[in-house]
Amino acid sequence: MPKLLLATKNAAKAREYRLLLRGMPLEIVALDGQGIQAEVSETGRTLEQNAALKAVAYARLSNMLTLADDSGLEVDALGGEPGVLSARYAGPGASDQERIERLLKRLKGIPWERRIACFRCVIAIATPEGRVEICQGECEGVIALSPKGENGFGYDPIFYLPQLDKTMAELSIEEKNEISHRGRAARKARHILERMLEENREKAQEGMANSSKK
Repeated sequence: MPKLLLATKNAAKAREYRLLLRGMPLEIVALDGQGIQAEVSETGRTLEQNAALKAVAYARLSNMLTLADDSGLEVDALGGEPGVLSARYAGPGASDQERIERLLKRLKGIPWERRIACFRCVIAIATPEGRVEICQGECEGVIALSPKGENGFGYDPIFYLPQLDKTMAELSIEEKNEISHRGRAARKARHILERMLEENREKAQEGMANSSKK
């Protein structure tokens, strides 16, 4: 069974992707499980650039088909902040709680109707040869006045979903995967992976056929 490398050291994110890609004919592994300690700097100016940077670098390093993502929270009242800087919004090494506190402080005094936000996830899938395909998913919500919920990670405790009357952190993993930006992007990624696997099967069969003619 071919391997798919998840280019993340975030255990919670790796668990989500294993569930989202469950049933695919792939052995899904993560960086830590493969002993890969190298860090790829997210120097891109967009989520798309960062996802592609990581996917290509780790695919070449590991010689494996690689999936990388970059996610961002875009808040309308802040002109799209924190956006591509979501993971570094409170500085290097800051905790999820510190990032949440900084965002809530920036939104202090902003009325509910202006706290509209969008979670966006961009997934890049790269081959060791450098081929890259990209897809994305989005989820709209409102930034809550205070954190609520124990599930999820990142900004999930303050991302309120009006249609469910819950924050992302109050959802079960199954509920979250159904409606989240990462879940929507992963469903598109499944189609890309299925197509890549089928292309590889066809190439292998063609190679075997050519060999038998010699």
